[in-house]
Amino acid sequence: MNKTEEMFRNACEVYREYGVDAVQAVKAMDAFPITLNAWQGDDVQGFENTGHSLTGGCQVTGSYPGCARNSAELRDDLDFAMKLLPGPHKVGLQGHEVDRMFPGRDRDAFDIDNFSDWAAWGADRKIGLDMAPAFYSHPKLDHGLSLSHPDKAIRDFWIGHGQAMRRVAAAFAKSTGQKSVCNFWAPDGFKDTPADRLSPRRRLAESLDAIFAEAVDDNQVLDAVESKLFGIGTESSTVGSHDFYLRYAALRDKAICLDMGHFHPTESVAEKLSAIVALQGKILLHVSRGVRWDSDHVIVLNDELQFLAREIVRCFGGDNIFIALDFFDASINRTAAWITGSLAMRKALMIALLEPRTIDDAEIEWNFTARLLRQEEAKSLPWAAVWQYYRELHGIPSDTQILGAIGEYERKTLFKRG
Repeated sequence: MNKTEEMFRNACEVYREYGVDAVQAVKAMDAFPITLNAWQGDDVQGFENTGHSLTGGCQVTGSYPGCARNSAELRDDLDFAMKLLPGPHKVGLQGHEVDRMFPGRDRDAFDIDNFSDWAAWGADRKIGLDMAPAFYSHPKLDHGLSLSHPDKAIRDFWIGHGQAMRRVAAAFAKSTGQKSVCNFWAPDGFKDTPADRLSPRRRLAESLDAIFAEAVDDNQVLDAVESKLFGIGTESSTVGSHDFYLRYAALRDKAICLDMGHFHPTESVAEKLSAIVALQGKILLHVSRGVRWDSDHVIVLNDELQFLAREIVRCFGGDNIFIALDFFDASINRTAAWITGSLAMRKALMIALLEPRTIDDAEIEWNFTARLLRQEEAKSLPWAAVWQYYRELHGIPSDTQILGAIGEYERKTLFKRG
């Protein structure tokens, strides 16, 4: 028995006193796939190479060397990161992270040929692929509007893009054998107070209805719609607000996407999970860390993430909650961002799976004093020993060794990209 196994055995004994089976918690960890956000690796630029500037309120700061310049480099970076991560993963793409472009073919006409290398890569590695249409960084994001634009021709272009990406998502599902989540977020909104808020929202609903009218196998594609409080350039009104999309998702039987950076800084996304699961249905989580605003920092193991993980575990029903990372930081090594964020998410899930059942007992007995004390006591229980055992079970090295591997990959690969 090595040191990690000894520490794990001792931790199991401690948790047993609190009514927790740590062995079962380790097994349960692999029930939670985490989708890595591909756009962390290319700074949300995509690979169309048409010279479109980054628009739609997306802000990426920093100029750390080694940004992926094409989809092949991005896949190399993802391959490297996933070798250092335990548990199951998927990869989420955006609609401009293409393998190749074809003359005369714009986003409204993309098909699986534009993403064929991604499909083959996912199938080869047995990795599911998710998709998100890119309703930004394009000349037809006009005056900050896409699906809600008053010009029907512009709306039709973006409707075509949404339909195309759902077809690509279905093709991904066929090639990988795993359901593809297709998430819809549009940056539409107004910098200053609009005279008419109703018409854009009616147009957005009609555009989404047109996209979803095309039949796609529900066993292959899960549609999700994502709200936002505000964005850069849409401070006064966001067409796709939370109120709009929560109702739309309920009426149209779509998943609601909750992004941790898309709400007021004092508003808890974690608290929303049980309300939605109790009454509505499926949730896609975009796990990010906002610092004063929707700044998409890499997630860390803080109180907010632990609260979210606890609610995920409590509300999880097998196929009702989907976890995806959503941050983009160009001030640090981009592969390290994936690794740091994914490990933080898994640590939070481990802590949640190890939560003592004595806390529930106190609540059932209306003993809120005992509940509070036991919640505090749980913070000092040996979850780290269980986590380390889980890591070694998956052959994942220590953080120090990971840092060394990142440095080597930088020198051999990233720093040579110019």
